[in-house]
Amino acid sequence: MKTLYSSVLVLMVLVNCISSSSNGKVEFKNDEAGKKVEVYIGGKFFTSYIYPDDMEKQSLYPIVTVSGKTITRGYPMNPRPFERTDHPHHVGLWFNHGAVNGLDFWNNSFAIKPKDKPNYGSIKFKKIISENQEKGELVTISDWVDNNNEVLLNEESSFIFSEDGDIRTIERTTKLTAVREVTFNESKEGMIGLRLDRAFEEPSRRPERFLDANGNVTDVPVLNNEGVNGVYRNAEGVDSADVWGKRSPWVALRAEKEGEVITIVIMDHPDNVNYPAWSHARGYGLFATNNLGGRQFDKNADEVKVEMKPGESIAFKYKVVIGGDLTDAQINELAKNFK
Repeated sequence: MKTLYSSVLVLMVLVNCISSSSNGKVEFKNDEAGKKVEVYIGGKFFTSYIYPDDMEKQSLYPIVTVSGKTITRGYPMNPRPFERTDHPHHVGLWFNHGAVNGLDFWNNSFAIKPKDKPNYGSIKFKKIISENQEKGELVTISDWVDNNNEVLLNEESSFIFSEDGDIRTIERTTKLTAVREVTFNESKEGMIGLRLDRAFEEPSRRPERFLDANGNVTDVPVLNNEGVNGVYRNAEGVDSADVWGKRSPWVALRAEKEGEVITIVIMDHPDNVNYPAWSHARGYGLFATNNLGGRQFDKNADEVKVEMKPGESIAFKYKVVIGGDLTDAQINELAKNFK
């Protein structure tokens, strides 16, 4: 009996070790000089919350899988060979919108000419207010401002990081409180966006041109398609480029990178306004979900307009899942548990 009891104890210890390694402790490493907070799970790097002064918003960048493969594009922070250099405002994983009191927060970047800056808004980092390593939660506050630094909105954002086996997740909840009267109008440029590594793009077959909300043109040329194999699908079974403009509780993107199949999912939350959101997923590497797109995606949709008086708040909640070869059934189960 003693031998059997000892064997059971050893087995329990091994199970606990496996469990703790696959659901590792979240650690935050605050680098104020580098203007970032690095996120580690089980001692392995996951991502960084970055807030440099020369960016017009905050972002999670870079983002890596459990096995250490980077899913985000390098440009413009750390350009890599053979990747696209379009849309310099696409950095990591971010949240904003293209039509707030007539200002474009989505497209703002270092590339905007000074004479055009009054048409754009910025999100100014204020401080980290909580780092709960037990819960894996980072809470930040920022201000949405116009070009004269007049505040339109106060932002409080919670990021919950977790890991289970080969699945990593980021749950972002952003509460926006109006400082003055604020109107969100329809724009396809929103809201939670992720710019991805070349492997996750659809193969480039022809040059393309894209317009931002102000009519500025971005030329996207045909590129080398080696290793490029991304395929979108949504909860309704729509796939590839056809997911764009469709409403769905989740959209997934699957690709193989360096011999590993990786699936990335963006989930909308049932409590969000206009759930389920419209997909703003593009084959050139932009993966976004937008609750305020409306007729910019579907001419037959109802008008979307969110009007806020000073002191009023609105919240948006999303979950980003980064895993292996996830099936629709697995994704649906994760979505069902997204409370």
